[in-house]
Amino acid sequence: MDGKSLSKKMRDLLRNKLLENSKRPPALASIEIGEDPDAGVYIRNKEKACLEVGILSRHIALPIDATESQVIDTIEHLNKDESLDGIILQMPIPTHLSYYNIVSKIAIDKDVDCMNPMNMGLLFMGHSNFVPNTPLSVMTMLEEYQIPLEGKKVVVIGRSNIVGKPVSILLMGKNATVTIAHSKTENLPQVAKEADIVVAAIGKAEMIDASYIKEGAVVIDVGINYSEGKIKGDVKQADILGISSHLTPVPGGIGSLTTTLLLENTYKAFCRHI
Repeated sequence: MDGKSLSKKMRDLLRNKLLENSKRPPALASIEIGEDPDAGVYIRNKEKACLEVGILSRHIALPIDATESQVIDTIEHLNKDESLDGIILQMPIPTHLSYYNIVSKIAIDKDVDCMNPMNMGLLFMGHSNFVPNTPLSVMTMLEEYQIPLEGKKVVVIGRSNIVGKPVSILLMGKNATVTIAHSKTENLPQVAKEADIVVAAIGKAEMIDASYIKEGAVVIDVGINYSEGKIKGDVKQADILGISSHLTPVPGGIGSLTTTLLLENTYKAFCRHI
């Protein structure tokens, strides 16, 4: 399942939409608190992607010792900026700051990665303004490859608020039968092996091997782990290539789509603002 080619196709379509627009370009702001090497790579990739399709990218760098009130003041200033369509908070943030308090201040119509708890609640109720980019990437990939979901058994391995929980809601919205499993699940390989579709989002490099996957299952590897100087997924890919019917590679799979879906969400916000 090729995330790179799908991402390119989606960006080409988005670029053409923006070329046809005679009004102002969409704009996306990223708030970074302190400096993290991995976050820096993501920000540079995002800025390059924005430039590629015609979205303005703003990078707001705050010091690592920024106070919560300083961060919130920055967000509230961006909320009021009518030339700005999307706001994201780059993770990780320093431990002295409250993630909940900060993301709660992002305006729900500019919350393009669905970080505000109100938007997350709307997602769970089926009335979301935006869908978080990584879960949306999973659903986009499944749709692109015409993977049937209705009535299928899906095991999501991982229960994070960022991926595991929201992707489970989205899958249930497509009438899949979903089990959320995690590191404390008893007999986890056996539980996963009953699934028609496995979504691996547990954050442990190559944890999921052949013992977790039944013949013909679809495997979506969401993991991005830095191990032995390489990027590895949560799935031991070489171990299941002859078992799964479909598999997303790492890199080149879900990770290739997440920035593109962020751009799509920014365009969605832009269309509401103009």
